[in-house]
Amino acid sequence: MTASSEPSPRQVRPPPRRKLTTPDYQALGAFRHALRRFLAFSEASARSVGLTPQQHQALLAVRAHVGPGAISVGELAERLLIRNHSALGLVARLVERGLLVRAPSPTDRRRVLLELTEPGAQVLETISRNNAGKLKSTLPVFTDLVEALEQLDLPAPDEATPDPKGRR
Repeated sequence: MTASSEPSPRQVRPPPRRKLTTPDYQALGAFRHALRRFLAFSEASARSVGLTPQQHQALLAVRAHVGPGAISVGELAERLLIRNHSALGLVARLVERGLLVRAPSPTDRRRVLLELTEPGAQVLETISRNNAGKLKSTLPVFTDLVEALEQLDLPAPDEATPDPKGRR
């Protein structure tokens, strides 16, 4: 076969995709509803111990950090999809409440590192146990969604979708 007889990229068509069915939409709708219910539950759980949902998310991000050391304020901002100055204010409120401690990095004094205090860890444990229980009770919805998604030939996520922080 010569180079001129090979089909051009315009001639090659991907196989047709199966249309979304009513059960597909039902699985997506049930997932969306379960996700919103979980978020409302989690936010109420945070408020029940005197935290805002964002403060809870910050404590969780600090605890869940898998880096080679403590999480920095900049990394926290990235995890929460907020600007650095917003993360600084959030951290200041958590430090003031005795739930976090901050310290300059020993290797780069421009970086501020964060760690949970014992009271911060206890509050996070309470909320996280409640949230894990709620997620466990919602497991059938997630299982149904995974089964529906496995049946679909889906394109890669649209890279043109805007970043929540306005970046590309």
